[in-house]
Amino acid sequence: METVVRINDAVNSFAWGTFGLSLLLGTGLVCTLITGFFQITHVRHWWRGTFGIMNGKGRVINDSGALSQFRAFCTALCATIGTGNIAGVSTAICVGGPGAVFWMWVAAFFGMMVKYSENVLGIYYRRRNTEGAWSGGPMYYLQDGFGSYRHCKKAGRVLGILFCIFTVLASFGIGNMGQINKITINFGETFLSGVEEELFLGFSRVDLAIGLVLLVIAAVIIMGGFRRLAAVSEKLIPFMSVMYVIGCLVVIVLHIFSLPEVFASIFRFALGPQAVAGGAAGSAVQLAFNTIKNGCKRGVFSNEAGLGSSVMVHSNTCAREPVKQGLWGIAEVFLDTIVICTMTAIVVLSSGAIDLNTGLVNEGVNDATLVAHAFRASLGRPGEWFVVVCITLFAFTTVMGWSYYGAKVTEYLFGVFAAKIYRVIFLLLIVFGAVMESNLAWDISDTFNGLMMIPNLIGILSLTPLTVKLTRNYVDRRMKGRDIPPILSYDPDIQIEARTAIRKGMD
Repeated sequence: METVVRINDAVNSFAWGTFGLSLLLGTGLVCTLITGFFQITHVRHWWRGTFGIMNGKGRVINDSGALSQFRAFCTALCATIGTGNIAGVSTAICVGGPGAVFWMWVAAFFGMMVKYSENVLGIYYRRRNTEGAWSGGPMYYLQDGFGSYRHCKKAGRVLGILFCIFTVLASFGIGNMGQINKITINFGETFLSGVEEELFLGFSRVDLAIGLVLLVIAAVIIMGGFRRLAAVSEKLIPFMSVMYVIGCLVVIVLHIFSLPEVFASIFRFALGPQAVAGGAAGSAVQLAFNTIKNGCKRGVFSNEAGLGSSVMVHSNTCAREPVKQGLWGIAEVFLDTIVICTMTAIVVLSSGAIDLNTGLVNEGVNDATLVAHAFRASLGRPGEWFVVVCITLFAFTTVMGWSYYGAKVTEYLFGVFAAKIYRVIFLLLIVFGAVMESNLAWDISDTFNGLMMIPNLIGILSLTPLTVKLTRNYVDRRMKGRDIPPILSYDPDIQIEARTAIRKGMD
């Protein structure tokens, strides 16, 4: 076990260390520069093309094998909006100080264009599977995009396979058992703490019961196929997002006069808080690195920009325009990190649990209890219940989203039937997640989560010329009104089908 831990720590340091985060931020910077800071210069356009059509055209399905743009958006948010928005933010602040929030914003700013590029490439290289549904994702643009370069055919195929393997393993851990375990622990400790501990086959009866209930609910949704998953997401995501935002706003209003000090601490500690209390917090240089690392890492954990995961859902949309779906990628990161994560951070920093002068966590508070402490300090016991309910909903939707990711990469590796077998295995692991005690499974899946990022970012960087070409084509046609042929797909047949649909006003 010690050997496994050492190997995992070494690989994790590579994936989430200086190399991995430099690759992530570097890719985001490149994508931002080549598109002319699209997330800023065209903010009105992407806002109107996403949030502005949620109650109208975005809900229209004009493709029998696809989802509406709004449903695809909500399904992607299933996995994106998760415990990272609550527990992830508190961990970043505990380890990196208030300044970690600033670096979460930086990661989100560049992450908008990373996810934009993912979606653009995902739509461009997608194809229909044997059931008539769309299939797309990093494995396809690695195989057909990166693999189209000279001497890169085998490399593209290998990178695509590696991405799929890492995704499957991450889906079992961080996308399933880790989330279920967090639900079980928080729900049990908050609502069932008075229940007498009884064992069944060596496991807690309470944990086992919670796991079985979650298994049944998940089975009803997941085994109903991607359309049922999307239908549930369309109802659940807006509800839980609005509920959490309202709860945060209530706490923020109660601490309205502390907001100037909160934002001042975020920017003051952005490059690392000063060491205090006899240097107990370590050197300023190390603190600066921890602040940047944890802010960026938790930002990626939350919005998944760079992992290449949510593009598999976005590729199933009825939109024919690659760039049009890219706009939803920008909106996804904005809502997840700039809105929801920022609200969590303000609640935490205004609660008194963090010393805004030193940037250190006050005694008796840790990352696991920080958000609950913040809500309890303002709203009493109901505030703590509110956080647990939110964590339960956020974690469960993450499980649903990752079940789709794992199924799609399994389909790529072994076919549609194998994806159905994967769903059964995925569901059975829910019970294991409810009763497991070791953190090793979480740590290992965290590593696989980071390893997903590397082949995906290689694909994005190698295909930046194509991203520029598709973006310019879209801007010229849709925004400047020039009469030029659209560029919609790598496949000639899909290109013709998409052009015909656009001419008929179906996109």
